[in-house]
This record gives sequence, C-alpha cells and structure tokens, in this order.
Amino acid sequence: MKPLPVDALPESAAAVLAAAGVGAGSRVCCALSGGADSVVLFELLRRLQPRFGFGLLAAHVDHGLSPNAPAWARACVERCAAAGVPLQIFRVEVDRAHADGLEAAARAARHAALAQADCDWLAFGHHQDDQAETLLFRLLRGTGVRGAAAMRAVEPGGAGRPGRLRPLLGLRRAQILGWAGAHGLAWEEDESNAELRFTRNALRHRLLPVAEDLFPAAVPTLARAAAHFAEADVLLGELAAIDAAACGAPALRGAHLVALRRAGFLALSAARQVNLLRWLLRASAAPSPGSVPLGEALRQLRACDPAHPLRLPLGAWACCAYRDRVWVEPAQPALPQGLRWRGEAVMRWGGDEVRLVASIGEGLARDRLERAAEVRLAPRGEGLRLRLHPARPRRELRKLCQEAAIPAWLRDRLPVLWVDGEPAWVGGIGVAAEFACAPRAPGLVPEWRPGGMPASTSPG
Repeated sequence: MKPLPVDALPESAAAVLAAAGVGAGSRVCCALSGGADSVVLFELLRRLQPRFGFGLLAAHVDHGLSPNAPAWARACVERCAAAGVPLQIFRVEVDRAHADGLEAAARAARHAALAQADCDWLAFGHHQDDQAETLLFRLLRGTGVRGAAAMRAVEPGGAGRPGRLRPLLGLRRAQILGWAGAHGLAWEEDESNAELRFTRNALRHRLLPVAEDLFPAAVPTLARAAAHFAEADVLLGELAAIDAAACGAPALRGAHLVALRRAGFLALSAARQVNLLRWLLRASAAPSPGSVPLGEALRQLRACDPAHPLRLPLGAWACCAYRDRVWVEPAQPALPQGLRWRGEAVMRWGGDEVRLVASIGEGLARDRLERAAEVRLAPRGEGLRLRLHPARPRRELRKLCQEAAIPAWLRDRLPVLWVDGEPAWVGGIGVAAEFACAPRAPGLVPEWRPGGMPASTSPG
C-alpha cells in the first residue's frame, strides 16, 4: 500500500466534517478509547478545530472488563489535559449474560453511555477495514439492504440524539497507523482485540486475510459495496415515502406515528408492504423486527376480513389494523390501578397523559369535582354505561366504543374519571351528562393523549 501524502489524513477527515456541516457553534465529542484509531482521530480533530471553529470534547467508556482499563482511562485523562480538551469518563456495567454475547453487550453499553455526552456530534475512529468487517459480519447474519450499508461517514442526529461522524471511514488502518507513527503518537493496546473467540476478531484476523489473499483489493471493494447498499437504502426510503403518501399518510417529521389506508396498503406488493412497515418503524425510532414476525403479521393482515380488528406483535411494537386503517404502535406499558385526583392539571396514564384544561362552559363541572369526596382516574368497570346527552338513556361502553372507532384491544386501557364511584368521563368517548359543565360556569375539559396511537386514529 502506497504511503499517503503528509496532509492526506487531515484533508480526508476535513471532507467528512464539511459534508456534515460542522462549524462554529458545533460541539464535537471524540469517542476516545486510547487505542490507535481513536488517538489519531483525536489528534486530527484537535488540528482541524481552528479551521472549522467547533468545540471539541472527548468521552471515554470504562467497561471494567480488563485489568488494564484504569491505565487506559489515565492515558486518556493525560492526553486531554495536555491538549486542554474536556474529558468525560463513563463507567458502565456490561451484561455478561447478554443473548448476543459479551462483545455485543459491551458495544451496547458503550453506545448507550456515549449517547449521554452533551454534544451535537459523536466522532468515532472507524476506518475502511472496520467497514469491510462490519459488512461481512452483517451479511453472514442475514442482514437486509439497510444493514448491508454498514456504517456511514455522516449520520445526522435527531430527537435529542447527537449525530455520528466517522472521519476516518475512507482510510485503511495501515494508513492510520503509518500517520500515527510519523507524528510520534503513542496509544494503548487492548489485549482483547487478539482473542479469536470474539466473532469480529475472528473475521478480522482469519477471514479477511484469506479474502485479501484471493482478492488483493477485498477491503476497499467491500467498502464500495457497502456504499452501493447505502444508495439502495436511500432509494427504498424514497419509495416508502411515495407509498406512504399514496396510502394517505402525511409527510413524516421526526418520530411520529401515522395511519395508512388499509385498502391502499394491501394493494401494494408484498415487498413494498415490508419496506413501508420497516420504514414507518424506523421513523418512529422503533427496533427493526425480524423477518418471521413481520411476515406472519402481513400474512394475517392479508387473510383477515377487513372488518376484523387486529393487533399483531412485532417484538417491542405491533402492527395494528382497525376498520380502514393500518398503523404501528409500541407495546403498551402497564396501567395504574387508580390515581386519586388532587387538582393537578396533568395525570400520567401508563404511557399516556390525561390533561384537565380549565374552561368556561365546557367539559366537566368544576364544582362537582371539587365537592366530591373522591375523584379517581381508573380503568373501566364491568358493565359500565354512560349517558352522553341528558335526553338519552345510558348506553353500554362497548356500543359507544364501536361508534367512536376505538379498537377492541384499546378499550380496557380507556381512562375513566370516577367521581364518588360514578363514571364522569371516559377517554375517547366523552363527558357524562350528569357531570357536564353548565353554560358560562367554570369547567375542566379532559384531554386524553395516547402515547401509542397515530393522530388519525387516536380517540379524542
């Protein structure tokens, strides 16, 4: 491999920072393990800081898995102190019984800790050899197009999460080590990197060398393939957005649940249905489901009578269908048995909120609530009936739910405001006539804000 010109590494890293729009006012946090890659990244960021004007800080994660961990942390402290760069050290507990093994558990703990750093961008020292290794690892686990895109040099953040930068992703590790040696940098060696019992180490030390013997350009070629997969993933995302719009969903802005027209969704091909559901889940920051539960959910959705409500599990989320709508929603947390109201404006209801908004002539009569011996927010009771109009009889909650298009699985989760043992309001249904506010009298308008339903299907 030809040595790089002296300024090639800084310029390669600078190109990634420029592509991300890093500039004055940006806060960049270097994930500093103390190893060669992170030390080179730290030095490059320190040198590029005057040009771009960003604020630089660093973070070190101590997994407590090696007897050398304290020495690594001390080396990071000394390096940052010499450079005048603030350093935050996170000490984490790694789940040694993790279903995916110690390697995956340590990675999850590390990323969870780094996500707490107060910054706009997290910068990692991943390089082209890491990219090839990641692609192979994921392909051998049966990943899809998005997974095969492996790592990206720039991953924008959102919803309070910092973005991710990989300024060294286009460089070989040998080039990084050569630059480190040429500039007299010292680093720490993690002895676990040589342990072949870890899958990624085995790929790095056994499989990739064989691939390079057969195909000398294997690493850059695999990295180029990951870039092609990334392009395909972008196109699949654009297709999903087109399909979502055709099925009546509004444009997504951040983590937002939307409902699709059932007939339009079922008219799509099976591959486009899968693509659209995965895209909706990703837009809602939901974990990606496996192919088996997703395929079974779609099979039932296609086979079921449209009049039949469905809630089909997708791991921590579910695919739901009711009447002419299809959507995805998170698993619902447990509900409290009952909450006594003491005049507060907001009450938590599982993962939802119930707000009591002051009004005049609307909602519940405020004086009725304040005179009551007990006001509680609790689930519905057996045989609950409600009179919504003074001139009409009380009606079963089941009938009222059908008319309000509330899915069957949601009915046991409806918040009910009980006033001295009588139902005064049911979320998604309305206020009982006996407790309604008189014209021009002080009132409280209850608002139920479900955390797990899209706005177009959420009961008001």
